[in-house]
Amino acid sequence: MSLSTNGNKRPRAVVVGLDGVPYTLLDDLRHAGRIPNMATIFSKGFFGQTQVCIPEISSVSWSSFMTGTQSGEHGIYGFMDFEPGTYKMYFPNYTQLKAPTLWDILADQDKKTVVINMPATYPARPIQGALISGFVAIDINKAVYPSGLIQPLTDLGYRIDVDTMKAREDHDFLFKELDVTLQGRKKAVDFLWREIDWDLFIVVVTGTDRLMHFLWEAYEDKGHPYHQAFLDYFDDVDRFVGHVYERFLDLEDSTNGLHGFYMLSDHGFTGIKTEVYLNRWLEEHGYLSYKKSPPDTIMDIGAGSRAFAMDPSRIYINLKDKYPQGTVALSDYEDTRRELKEGLESLTFEDGTRIAKQVFLKEELYHGPFLDQAPDLVVLSHHGYDLKGKVKTDTVFGRSNLVGMHTQDDAFFYSGQGHACGSIFDAKDIILSGIVLNA
Repeated sequence: MSLSTNGNKRPRAVVVGLDGVPYTLLDDLRHAGRIPNMATIFSKGFFGQTQVCIPEISSVSWSSFMTGTQSGEHGIYGFMDFEPGTYKMYFPNYTQLKAPTLWDILADQDKKTVVINMPATYPARPIQGALISGFVAIDINKAVYPSGLIQPLTDLGYRIDVDTMKAREDHDFLFKELDVTLQGRKKAVDFLWREIDWDLFIVVVTGTDRLMHFLWEAYEDKGHPYHQAFLDYFDDVDRFVGHVYERFLDLEDSTNGLHGFYMLSDHGFTGIKTEVYLNRWLEEHGYLSYKKSPPDTIMDIGAGSRAFAMDPSRIYINLKDKYPQGTVALSDYEDTRRELKEGLESLTFEDGTRIAKQVFLKEELYHGPFLDQAPDLVVLSHHGYDLKGKVKTDTVFGRSNLVGMHTQDDAFFYSGQGHACGSIFDAKDIILSGIVLNA
């Protein structure tokens, strides 16, 4: 299938995703002279801060990017969700995505897309072009379309992700894994760039997200033993972006500037002051009980429970006729939501700081055919307060070995054509406009 892209005059677009990378971090690094390739790129177009979905979680945010819709339309609300009418949890995957993606739209016009390491696209399904699923992909044999690409990628040493469980404990191992996976992305870019006659080329780096979850403090603290290693990895990412951009410029030279180059992240990042265990708060305030002690998961919800929480910040009312042990009558639904909203808005940390920046009713965030699957309330926290659905805890506040958390208001977007983008929901149409409208 090996088809050269040189000399082809139709407009194309290249998108580089940097998972979790904040605008403020990139802005700091470019002014410090750390990311010369990206600094040069950013000087040639629009580079700005953008907002993402709520909750600010990768599976939802990347689904919103690729479809240009919110959860009520595309059907993905988190990494974990409930089977309708039950408390049975499952991992939503690509088969549950209900809205068309930008590459589906291009396929309708007989245009091809290459997608490398896109989260929330597992298991890979047929597209016109090539797709390598990203996080959470557990088997490369189900993560690649067409299947004929599996062996070439394996031969290149391609890896889907770092070993996150080991990497969060062993940081020397983490940096080795980050290097291996980034080199695999680069080899996959070079291979598929020439192998497929594409119209849209997307590659996502997820190592950035892993690094900041496990070592955000190494960025903020110049005395941290891994501070230099943190910066060195971003140098590597910068070289990777520069490599992709050089290939893009070769296209530009052959077509008199018809093409578009874009970059974005799916959320920002910040340090964690404390984790906040919403189910413990609900239990302490009489909204939640369990049928066993200690509970293993929220599936152990007990009789009489009025509400429960799911990662990262979703609150569900335990409605009669909706859940097997539903307690709250429909006539009491709004009063229960109001009570919860007021209670969560007044939740404070031990220093008196309020946790919630805003508590949303589902209708304020979502609309569409899948609204009935939405959480009844969603809490947007102030930076530093990482909201969790953990059930095995005796306290509302605590810490794990994660030091960085997602933020909703500090993602970034770059357009070489100067298009501003205030929301990740708008990115799809901006990218498509250069390929479709200029065709």
